[in-house]
Amino acid sequence: MCIRDRLKLANYEFYKVIALRAPAHLVDSSLPFPPPADDYADGSWTDWMDTPELLQSPYLKSIVDQFKAYTKVNLVRLLFLAPDSVVKEHTDPTLALEEENSMIRLTIPIDNNDEVAFFLNNELVPMKEGECWYLRLSDSHRVVNNGVSDRINLSIDMIPNNEIVEAIERAQL
Repeated sequence: MCIRDRLKLANYEFYKVIALRAPAHLVDSSLPFPPPADDYADGSWTDWMDTPELLQSPYLKSIVDQFKAYTKVNLVRLLFLAPDSVVKEHTDPTLALEEENSMIRLTIPIDNNDEVAFFLNNELVPMKEGECWYLRLSDSHRVVNNGVSDRINLSIDMIPNNEIVEAIERAQL
């Protein structure tokens, strides 16, 4: 079985990830692996650390730092979806404001093309480059890239607090 066929068996086809903020023990191997936790949903099971890739990108670090000023930021990644690829429909059960003790994910499209489509509950979400989106990802969602270039987005997982919730509610008006 070729690599393309193996990738197609998974939920993601040709999906590249660059971690910008990750569990501390993965960034610094001298740190101990965290002990087992009863609940991993809110990210409190580990400390989180900026990766060398984030530290080498002052602009992306400034975006992440803006959110850190308001709340605890956990996982941050650059996600690349190759041309003619999909993220199959799925749910992320712990990524919603409505879920207790969970995180939320903000998505900022960095590089898109006209043939990228993000669907939430089978409805097209018209994401534009540079916009910051909160979506209830505990609902069904999928991404299709029928274009000729990568879809690149900045994905920021954080703990929702009152300030973040109020900002999201203001943006939805």
